[in-house]
Amino acid sequence: MNKTIILLLINFISLKVFAQDAIEYKTPPKEIYDLVMARPTPTIDIDSKGNWMLIMERSSMPGIEELAQPELRIAGIRINPNNFGPSRAAYILNFKLKNIKTGAEFSISDLPQNLKAGNVKWNPDENKVAFTNSSLKNIDLYVIDVSTKKAAKWNKNSVNVVMGNNYDWIDNNSILYSAVSKPLSMVPAKLLAPKGPIIQENLGKVAASPTYQDLIKSPYDELLFEFYATAQLIKNSNGTETKIGSPAIYNDINISPDRKYLLLQKITKPFSYLVTAGSFPATVIITDINGKEIKALAKIPSGELTPRGFDNVLDAPRNYNWKQDEAATIVWIEPLDSGLINKKMDYHDAAYTLSAPFTNRKELIKTAMRIYSISGVNDNLVLVTEGSRVKHRVKLNKLNPATGSIDVLIDRSTDDAYNDPGTPVTDKNKFGRYSVKLINGSEIWMRGAGSSDKGDLPFLSSFDINTKKSNILWRSAEPYYESVTDILDFEKMLVITNKQSQTEQPNYFIRDLKNNTVNAITDFPDPQPGLKGITKQKVRYKRKDGVDLTADLYLPKGYDAKRDGPLPVFMWAYPREFKSAADAAQIRGSKYTFTRVNSGSALFWVTQGYAIMDNTDFPIVGEGDKQPNDNFIEQLKWNAEAAIDKVSEMGVGDRNRVAVGGHSYGAFMTANLLAHTKLFKAGIARSGAYNRTLTPFGFQNEERTYWQAPEVYFNMSPFSNADKIKTPLLMLHGEADNNTGTFPIQSERLFNAIKGHGGTVRFVQLPFESHGYAAKENILHMLWEMNEWLNKYVKPK
Repeated sequence: MNKTIILLLINFISLKVFAQDAIEYKTPPKEIYDLVMARPTPTIDIDSKGNWMLIMERSSMPGIEELAQPELRIAGIRINPNNFGPSRAAYILNFKLKNIKTGAEFSISDLPQNLKAGNVKWNPDENKVAFTNSSLKNIDLYVIDVSTKKAAKWNKNSVNVVMGNNYDWIDNNSILYSAVSKPLSMVPAKLLAPKGPIIQENLGKVAASPTYQDLIKSPYDELLFEFYATAQLIKNSNGTETKIGSPAIYNDINISPDRKYLLLQKITKPFSYLVTAGSFPATVIITDINGKEIKALAKIPSGELTPRGFDNVLDAPRNYNWKQDEAATIVWIEPLDSGLINKKMDYHDAAYTLSAPFTNRKELIKTAMRIYSISGVNDNLVLVTEGSRVKHRVKLNKLNPATGSIDVLIDRSTDDAYNDPGTPVTDKNKFGRYSVKLINGSEIWMRGAGSSDKGDLPFLSSFDINTKKSNILWRSAEPYYESVTDILDFEKMLVITNKQSQTEQPNYFIRDLKNNTVNAITDFPDPQPGLKGITKQKVRYKRKDGVDLTADLYLPKGYDAKRDGPLPVFMWAYPREFKSAADAAQIRGSKYTFTRVNSGSALFWVTQGYAIMDNTDFPIVGEGDKQPNDNFIEQLKWNAEAAIDKVSEMGVGDRNRVAVGGHSYGAFMTANLLAHTKLFKAGIARSGAYNRTLTPFGFQNEERTYWQAPEVYFNMSPFSNADKIKTPLLMLHGEADNNTGTFPIQSERLFNAIKGHGGTVRFVQLPFESHGYAAKENILHMLWEMNEWLNKYVKPK
């Protein structure tokens, strides 16, 4: 009897340990470890004349101790409470300067110790480079002198970047920046007990908002947000500081092109408990460069009042900005339909301008769809982009402000990659600002991805705004993937490109389009030599309704199908919605890119003997009056079946040993596939949302609410079908996920539901991680978990 009780107790304890399974951090196999720990390739920033290249060596993954530092999560912002900056960020660890003409590289002297730099900006003449440097207690402003190759600290007051990168050059020797307004010793103290309950109310106004995270939740949160976000504007001239105006919470700071005025957006109370700081009430004002108020432009109400719907907007002015091609002209947009796109009217948006001395506003244009952007070119030419997310359309208009004449240059589907003409190229104008460059009086240059039935082949073209004809100036040549990153000289047709192939690491080149010559300006080595020898191909196939699909197929080094037979398959995907089957069938991406892996990639397992199907097409199509999600589950099945059939027919994949995985909406896809098909041996779902009723005011590209389409929300939720998930599922989630809708409770509840129905499931919650994972220990452990799962449930024959 006693032995029986002891055995039962041992079994119970064993089950309990297995159920909770609290373990120390693990690391994946050496091949995976070496790939993920590779030093990042530096990034570069080249001046507009092509004389100097700033080389920036980036930080790799932070340690878990860094993520474990104190953090405030308020108003949709994650704040480091010790230095008035972001609590988690990637940093630049070193700077170098390279003379492009001579090729000589120079170290920068007097950089701060333990450099953690960010927010890099050249001055107007591009002979100085400013950056912020984060330390434990402060954020400081440094400037590199290009001629001396020395860095110097400019600020006396600490920089405040809680509300973003609020600094800019006024002129070649002066910087405007946001400074800390009160010392940390004045931070509001938290009362042991509250003074009363937390109350929210709504007095009959429609306020449907997405499921944001990290919101203000209490009066104490309000005090903390106000303390940390309030900043003092300072003009710093070669280290001499002058206060500009009074402390405020600046949501936006813009210096006029002639550098005589400031356009400021100040956040005002009451702070919202439903939306993030960027949607708090605000006032928009114009001041002179010394902070003296000239004109109050608008009071923007809380974003809580934004009507629900993709093309609906807040009934208020929006997108205040300086017109970059004029000395001091403000441009902004106002809805003509009270923000409701379904109102029957010819025009839904209007754009206005207001020039110094800011007395009389002028109507610039009225549009049938929402205005997305306004790009000034000269006194007689403005390019205005309008579009509709619901209709999947975008138009580029040519406007003559003097005459009011409007001509449509481009009108296309946003899903149609093959007919995407690219985006206009900008150049520095006489004010030192970037605006669209007009060439020969009627041409603009466009650069684009160049999607085609051969895959992406990036291009640079000349587009005539009078004839609407496009002429390709240059296109990436097979077997390379090369794209234009900068224009050095329009007349000489000198451009900078980033070039790579399946066997050549990406590097930068100066390409002379007139003489067809090319010269390398960087020679970065392959950071991940462990991937050499693997093969990549873009495979094409059809699903059962005839939609063409593609996937990037990677096979292990030295693999021979006849000799080695079919491999276990790991499929990674992310569903995307389309209104046209033809657009969904278009090929995107390139087979000529160099193979590199980041910490979230599925490619690691090509080193472990798996065939990897990456970027596997999972289009969800809803043509005409149908919405894509009306038969979401059925289309998921078609996509998965077609992909498995393809690798099986090729003889490289074993259809009986296939795993599927995805992150975020890809995790949602994965759980649904396991609930509704028997195609897979295992699934891996990272940071997903699995119960759509917890995102009732829409999700992804679903515009209908839960109350308008309850059956769609229910049927699409893996949680509703948790009793059917019997295929082994590994779930991972960051415990501090800040993404809209993907609260960690989504994974917790699905895990409990599957467990409650006897399914095979493992749930790993990664400490301190957000929606994307950052800490070295967590990433290595995640890869270990995924490797163990795949090897246990998929790899064995």
